[in-house]
Amino acid sequence: MAQLKIFEIPHTVLRQKAEPVEAVTPEIQQLLSDMLETMYATNGVGLAGNQVGALKRLVVMDCAGEDEKPDPIKMVNPVIIEKSPDMVLHNEGCLSIPREYADVERYEWVVVQYTDETGTVRERKATGLLAICVQHELEHLDGILFIDHLSPLKRSRLVKHLEKRRRREAEENRE
Repeated sequence: MAQLKIFEIPHTVLRQKAEPVEAVTPEIQQLLSDMLETMYATNGVGLAGNQVGALKRLVVMDCAGEDEKPDPIKMVNPVIIEKSPDMVLHNEGCLSIPREYADVERYEWVVVQYTDETGTVRERKATGLLAICVQHELEHLDGILFIDHLSPLKRSRLVKHLEKRRRREAEENRE
């Protein structure tokens, strides 16, 4: 397994639409494993193909709590097939927008259909953090970021804050 580079805004790969995967090959299985390793190494709970420069409809996630047994999920061509009528507000972050967070409204639960790493088609009802993560990661596959749910003013402030922090950190690293 290998740790992959995570692309950050404003990289254009994050805004591109991922292509469906035709078959779960050994290469796809390896990419899913590498994505999961990368996600764990960066303390994330989800990671989409776009974020590592792979424009394939691939998502990995693990929303188990610190005191819980790991529950890794590898999804190929995931699609939300049912949504809750109710919405919830959740404070979200993203590995491609490091250390920036904002409240985003999402469906309370979703049912997602996907092919797993063995080629088996599955359905899973996701609630709680997993539901939030599924929605967040599937949007990545369509080039949508959580900041796109914010007002233009909030989005602008968040991006400016990130850019300011990047400049400050770059200056500190030069010293």
